[in-house]
Amino acid sequence: MNEQKIPVAVLSGYLGAGKTTVLNHILSNRNGLRVAVIVNDLSEVNVDAELIKDGGGLSRTEEALVEMSNGCICCTLREDLLREVEKLAKQNRFDYILIESTGVGEPVPVAQTFTYLDEEHGIDLSQFCRLDSMITVVDAYRFWSDFSSGETLLERKQAASEEDTREVVDLLIDQIEFCDVLILNKCDRISGDELNELEGVLRTLQPRAKLIRASHGKVDPSEILHTGLFDFDEASASAGWIREMEKSVHIPETEEYGIASFVYERAKPFHSGRLMEWMVNWPEEIVRSKGTVWLATRNDMGQSLSQAGPSIRFGPSGYWVAALPEQERQEILQDESEVFEHWDPEHGDRINKIVFIGIDMDRAQIVSSLDDCLLTELEMRMDWSSFPDEFPAVETRQQEEVVH
Repeated sequence: MNEQKIPVAVLSGYLGAGKTTVLNHILSNRNGLRVAVIVNDLSEVNVDAELIKDGGGLSRTEEALVEMSNGCICCTLREDLLREVEKLAKQNRFDYILIESTGVGEPVPVAQTFTYLDEEHGIDLSQFCRLDSMITVVDAYRFWSDFSSGETLLERKQAASEEDTREVVDLLIDQIEFCDVLILNKCDRISGDELNELEGVLRTLQPRAKLIRASHGKVDPSEILHTGLFDFDEASASAGWIREMEKSVHIPETEEYGIASFVYERAKPFHSGRLMEWMVNWPEEIVRSKGTVWLATRNDMGQSLSQAGPSIRFGPSGYWVAALPEQERQEILQDESEVFEHWDPEHGDRINKIVFIGIDMDRAQIVSSLDDCLLTELEMRMDWSSFPDEFPAVETRQQEEVVH
């Protein structure tokens, strides 16, 4: 029965956003709720756990504090997390489990831990507990400087390992785009207009989440505990770019503070050289973009474009259905009839479809400049393999990966 399962909330957010302050405030105002706390930190000395102890929100008889060091929930400590949650849930002593994730942790692997059977370790947490909400804390004061820094976690000496090549902005976006509750903390440190603009951007990036403004981590526990907001499928499809991409009709909207989004869609390939030149001069007003790109020089395989601030990731996303062997192509078209909806007699499902989210974007200019990067009618009749291609050479993925 669902009501017998202990609810779990996961607190994510970049380093310094104020997760521990929020956690301390919740523990100090929990109105008798018996809470087990798991703190996950990358440092050897678990400062967060010490702060929680000092915060006076824990009672030895009512609460448990589990310290996890030298790793993060989504990688080296995943088994530890599974074991700890299972142990705490089986004790039947707690009303709630709160997990403070490391500041460089991504939320999706954590959510998967609670949603699916871990076959490797034979643990199914869904038997004992249910994920109640994924909460992300955003630092209103530092958000734009972190977002536009162009720095990697390694450069900031915050990486999970030497192989961790993530950029700070990509982590920020991952944490915002997959959550049920967004706590915009340190609101007292910026002006009202700055706050309204930032909130508008966050609502566009993540329209589904409940957004709460806070200062000094002061959030009413009832606003974030026992919400029942988490749904893995809904959370996975909740990012603003996904919602914009899936709209059947795209009506241009001018939002307050100039925040807007639109979809660029063209059934004609890009000239790789011209597109590369366009990307080198990426318009600064574009905050976030995501989509599928059709490059003339890589006609068999769709390319994935994912941009957040100064970070641009580009690489193969899978084979176009039209590029597959005849039998395989027919099987997909039979099973997934929606692929037929935009099927071109010559080029099949190949298409450019990119969502752009930004502030004060000149949509007409962006669309026009991208159109200039498409093949001309003369180039459409030429040998596309002869065109220059300066995009990074990436090993092609397995043929079973298909773009839809």
